[in-house]
Amino acid sequence: MAKQISFLRDVDGVATKCKVEQAFSDYRIYMMIVPEDILPKITPSYSLVPPSNTNAFHSSTEDAAIKRVNYEIERHNFMRKIQQAVNRLSKRERELIIKTYMTYEDVYVFNVYSEMGISETTYYRIRERAFYKLAFALHLQVFKEAETPA
Repeated sequence: MAKQISFLRDVDGVATKCKVEQAFSDYRIYMMIVPEDILPKITPSYSLVPPSNTNAFHSSTEDAAIKRVNYEIERHNFMRKIQQAVNRLSKRERELIIKTYMTYEDVYVFNVYSEMGISETTYYRIRERAFYKLAFALHLQVFKEAETPA
């Protein structure tokens, strides 16, 4: 039991919280966008370099399609990983995280805790507990640097 407590003391809470919040920021962005740099070019490009006869054919449309598929696979895997981790939380933690971080629109904290019928301090206590659980489930925890004696 003492080993578990010291294990949690080794976690850098501020850095871990930042990484979890960044993951939710990425999640919200993934919900909304498809980058334009993945779309194919429709204007022709000309080159002074003669084509090589290597039997390799690469068009910008094919490259864009491959990038798009790879992006969608990465996006899907990331979102599924976040959703699975959130589903492991308790009911209150899950409700808080979904209402605060997993919606399309930006929300205010006081709207969330008043809708849930809890106080502000309870909101932050539940959020902190949920963040630690999510950090370990998503392997986002940051450990403090070991101090070396001078």
